[in-house]
Amino acid sequence: MAEKQLKRELSSRHMQMIALGGTIGVGLFMGAGSTIKWTGPSALLAYAFAGVILYFVMRALGEMLYVDPTTGSFVNYASKYIHPFAGFLTAWSNVFQWLVVGISEVIAVGTYLHYWWPNFPSWIAGIVVVLTLAGANLFSVRAFGELEFWFAFIKVATIVIMIILGLGVILLGIGNNGHPVGFSNLWAHGGFFTGGVKGFLFALSLVMGAYQGVELIGLTAGEAKNPQEAIVKSIRTIVGRVLIFYVGAIFVIVTIYPWNELNSIGSPFVQTFTKVGITVAAGLINFVMLTAAMSGCNSGMFSASRMLYTLGNNHDASPAFTKLSRFKVPYVPVIVLSIGMLIGMLLNELPMAASTNVFVIVYSSSVLPGMVPWFVILISNLKFRRDHANQFPNHPFKMPLFPISNYFSLFVLVIVVIFMFINQETRISVIVGSVYLAIEIGRAHV
Repeated sequence: MAEKQLKRELSSRHMQMIALGGTIGVGLFMGAGSTIKWTGPSALLAYAFAGVILYFVMRALGEMLYVDPTTGSFVNYASKYIHPFAGFLTAWSNVFQWLVVGISEVIAVGTYLHYWWPNFPSWIAGIVVVLTLAGANLFSVRAFGELEFWFAFIKVATIVIMIILGLGVILLGIGNNGHPVGFSNLWAHGGFFTGGVKGFLFALSLVMGAYQGVELIGLTAGEAKNPQEAIVKSIRTIVGRVLIFYVGAIFVIVTIYPWNELNSIGSPFVQTFTKVGITVAAGLINFVMLTAAMSGCNSGMFSASRMLYTLGNNHDASPAFTKLSRFKVPYVPVIVLSIGMLIGMLLNELPMAASTNVFVIVYSSSVLPGMVPWFVILISNLKFRRDHANQFPNHPFKMPLFPISNYFSLFVLVIVVIFMFINQETRISVIVGSVYLAIEIGRAHV
């Protein structure tokens, strides 16, 4: 079978950083302001509660991956345990999601470079980034893994340093004339839940979008060394790390700064570094944002190429997508996606881009298709458990609280989608995502 020719060159170290790289990015650096605006300091709880759902999704995926660690994992599970159409829809949704994320990140790269070179053409930066990342993805899966490891490491290190410095400001008064800021900002400006239940649910929808990408662990399983050991180790640690980085960073932000003044201070990440005397903070954070964008594009290229490879193997796309290079990489999907990203990047060169935030529109359209794998993982796991009942007495990585955890998580995801549509600022992403899904449903039945 062609799939067995893929090289298993990714270690647990790679898998964890790939998942972190897919998750920690614009959702934290650029999305934190909106979540705090809608719900105030209780944004902390939104990130923590969403983390519980993320934990259940990843444990459901881990339970299945331990038994069947294949490339395209949740797509194959959808086809086998729900219906072939579910696998088709999930795969194409994932391709759309990561292609769109890749396009938005390429657009973002040009924007970040303008900090140092205001007149530098964005399209040149985009071409250089796409060709560089395509080269890494074409060379070997290990080259992709190493590149993504260091991209993610830069982001993680920045957040860890920011949290440590922030705690210094809060507890020791560093950068605040020796006067500890304390914790009063958590409740002193209108309370902890400033937006009520509605505002909290609005924030929750954005947080769910921010966490998308962690399921990349499932796509790396087919190219992992010692997959069962790597999968268990990666999933056991990844959710905790995501929560520490997200909840820790948000805690520092809403504790140091009054939540209702954040819009006027600029980036809270920049301000926190500046507060303790790091005067190059703006340039530093801009560099981190640049690597975060390149990481998002890199993850997108990897994920979508493996999905196209899986679609080819399942006869739902051109068999050309199953061709492997001498480095055992599906090179046709990588080339096609690179061309797609370059074409999509041209959106930012159109006249309308001057008056429209193309990045936000493009990026947000990926959120609903990006939720499809989460739904599929939770539903597939219900049938998977029944079909593999004989393997569970000795299964070391069972889904906790099964099946209540599955049904609870599915209920929360449905509520999130409903409130995304109610919220005027996220409605466009639901509409665009729904149109895409409707097109795929129609295409599957032609």
